[in-house]
Amino acid sequence: MTKIGNIEFENTPVILAPMDDITGFAFREICKQHGADLMFTEFVSSDALIRGVEKSLKKIIIPENHRPMGIQIFGNNVDSVKEATVLAEQNTPDLIDLNFGCPAKKLVGKGCGAALLKDIDKMISIAAAAVKSTSLPVTAKTRLGWNEKNKNILDVAERLQDMGIAAITIHGRTRSQQYSGEADWTLIGKVKNNPRMHIPVIGNGDINSAQKAKEMLERYHVDGLMIGRASIGNPWLFSEIKSFLFEEKLLSAPSLKEKVEVCRRHLDYTIEEKGEKIALFVMRKQYNNYFKGIPGFKKYRLKLLTSESYQEIQDLLNLIPTLEFC
Repeated sequence: MTKIGNIEFENTPVILAPMDDITGFAFREICKQHGADLMFTEFVSSDALIRGVEKSLKKIIIPENHRPMGIQIFGNNVDSVKEATVLAEQNTPDLIDLNFGCPAKKLVGKGCGAALLKDIDKMISIAAAAVKSTSLPVTAKTRLGWNEKNKNILDVAERLQDMGIAAITIHGRTRSQQYSGEADWTLIGKVKNNPRMHIPVIGNGDINSAQKAKEMLERYHVDGLMIGRASIGNPWLFSEIKSFLFEEKLLSAPSLKEKVEVCRRHLDYTIEEKGEKIALFVMRKQYNNYFKGIPGFKKYRLKLLTSESYQEIQDLLNLIPTLEFC
C-alpha cells in the first residue's frame, strides 16, 4: 500500500503527470475513465494565482469525479509560492505539488521549475514555506539534477523530506537532457533504497508500456509510477499497466473503432472545456498519437490536422473505422 498524507492506494498507484496544455479537464476525464489513480492539474504560476488570472484559476477547478487530484504550482519566490498554496487550498485539492523539474525555457528562464536545481537552498525554502502554509500534503516533482555533472537528487530528496514534503516524484533525466536519450532510473532506485527515506518515491520517465512499467517496479521498488508523454493519445496505457501488474493479464491493444470512439469523446470533452474553435486546434496535438503507427493512415491524419469544423472531424471519425489499412 502507498500512502501520501491521508490518501491511500491499495496497490502501487499509476499516476498521470501534470503536463502544460495537456492535462486539462478533457484529458484527465479520458485518463480517469481508463484507470489513472491520481492526477494533477496543468502546472500553474504562483504569481498568476495571486493576481487572479482567469486562465490559471480555471486550471485549478477540480471536478469531484477526478479525485484524488493535486494542484501543481511553480514559482521562484518563497512568499509568492506560500500565498499561492493558501489560495490553491481553497479549491480543496487532495494535495499540492511543487514543480521543481520542468525543463521548459519559459519556466527556467524565470528561475522556476528545473532552474531551482541550481539553487537547492531556495528550493528547500520554497518547499518549507508551502508545507507550513497548508494542512494538505505537499509533494514535489523534480529531476536527477541540472546536468550530468550535477546529479544531486540523493541530497535533494533527503532535504525535501526533512522539510515536510509528503512524497517525491523523480523524472530520470537531468534538466540539460530535456526529454532526449533514455531515462536513467538508477538514481531513482538509490533514493528509494536510501535508509533515511521514508516518504513515497514515485518514478517517472519512459514508462510507455505495461511491460516497461513492471520492469521498473520490480527493479527499483518505487511507490508509484507516473506516466507523462506516453499517455497522450493513449489513455489505455493506465488500464494496461494495472491489468499487467495486479492481474498478470496483458490486455490486447484497442481496436481502431475503440480508438475512434475515445478520440471522439476526447474532442467533445475538449469542446465542453474550451469551446469549439480552440478545441479543434488543441486536439491536433492528440490525433497523431491516437492513430500512431497505422499503415496507410497518413492521408487521414493530414485531414484531421487541417479540418476546421467539428462536422468535418465527425465525418472523418465516422469514416475511419469503415476503411481498411495495410
